[in-house]
Amino acid sequence: MPIKKMWGGRFEAAGDQLVDTFGASIGFDQAMAKEDIMGSLAHVKMLKATKILSAADADQIIAGLEKLADRLEKEGLPFTVENEDIHMNIETLLTEEIGPVAGKLHTARSRNDQVATDLHLYVKKRLPKIVDLLTKLQTALVDQAAANVKTVMPGYTHMQHAQPISYGHYLLAYFQMFQRDVERFQFNMKHTDISPLGAAALAGTTFPIDRELSASLLGFAAPYTNSLDAVSDRDFALEFLSNASILMVHLSRLCEELIYWCSYEFGYIELADQYATGSSIMPQKKNPDMAELIRGKTGRIFGDLTGLLTVMKGLPLAYNKDMQEDKEGIFDAVKTIVPSLQVMTGMIRTLHVNKKKMEHATHNDFSNATELADYLATKGVPFRQAHEIVGELVLKGLKTGANLADIPLEQYQQINPQITADVYEVLKPHVAIARRHSLGGTGFDQVKEQIATARKIIEKNQQ
Repeated sequence: MPIKKMWGGRFEAAGDQLVDTFGASIGFDQAMAKEDIMGSLAHVKMLKATKILSAADADQIIAGLEKLADRLEKEGLPFTVENEDIHMNIETLLTEEIGPVAGKLHTARSRNDQVATDLHLYVKKRLPKIVDLLTKLQTALVDQAAANVKTVMPGYTHMQHAQPISYGHYLLAYFQMFQRDVERFQFNMKHTDISPLGAAALAGTTFPIDRELSASLLGFAAPYTNSLDAVSDRDFALEFLSNASILMVHLSRLCEELIYWCSYEFGYIELADQYATGSSIMPQKKNPDMAELIRGKTGRIFGDLTGLLTVMKGLPLAYNKDMQEDKEGIFDAVKTIVPSLQVMTGMIRTLHVNKKKMEHATHNDFSNATELADYLATKGVPFRQAHEIVGELVLKGLKTGANLADIPLEQYQQINPQITADVYEVLKPHVAIARRHSLGGTGFDQVKEQIATARKIIEKNQQ
């Protein structure tokens, strides 16, 4: 016999099994079981405080919900497709636990504000964890930067050697990217920290409820001020997925470079064994699979965001069944970005830096060409003219195999008699880096200042 629907009074015919299965969300929204019980506890406590329910009825419901919460924590709860979603499943289990009085729990409440509340609670609870994981990744980057302030590497534009830079400076660029991610998720907290509970289906309720009380009981900063908005708003979820997408862009860019840097052609770093795999046929291989996986998983987060944007773009107010599709993307994003951050932090902490190979790559690559152009400019040569002169020297050097440091002083003095032997000091990669004192530059002193600032930021993030 089919289970009678809690909303079935209006209907004569029983639902088709295929339709019931297609319409059910319990397969995924059971992830919010804890949040659903939390929301119900706050709601019934509010009903008791406002005397909408008698103390005896409310206490019986509270005791039943607490038993369900305890069972959920210890052994899990049995859910069925016939009960459609997490809300009806919990109410059915509560009815089995305490009898018909469980039906009074839904007084002054709709599944519309209930599901919105659950999702707010779900995201709200996970945002601090994500910020914490980001902060741990930032700490790993700063620690590596501090150990590599004077490690020299080629800086790239267009994946061509551009200018020598500090490897510590390179790592701190990613620190700053992830700090913007931290700030985006922190801002997301503001729009998640609002309670829809009490908005009911869309228009509020005739019962004398206290929405401020239920919001407070759930730890929300405030209730929504418009009931239509409360049940139809998913901006906080879109923000979360947008932030997650940008975070994955940053992780993917870092992964892309780790994959380059640990290749035979570069050899700048080596990943720890636990973050690499071998080949079933080629015994020499050490593949950066974890970095590749993070890079690959970026696409699914983009899909989660695009999916929810598409769901929401044409919906009229207020609640529509389409909004059942708002949750799986959120759950998937959490399950993807949390381990991605953990794995990336481990990779950064344990990677080995081949300092000599990094520095060697800057000695014969003409990445000191800008230094020579700047040097000529200090001797009175207009920069545009200096740029052309150095470009011609680089072209000649590429043909003859001679670097800028190999050019005899006499040849330099033919360009400008004021050039002296100090030009060779200027052309050294370490010196080129050290001279870049501009704010935020790659100069060693500047990198040390950036590290000090970064540690203060981390300390603030942890508060």
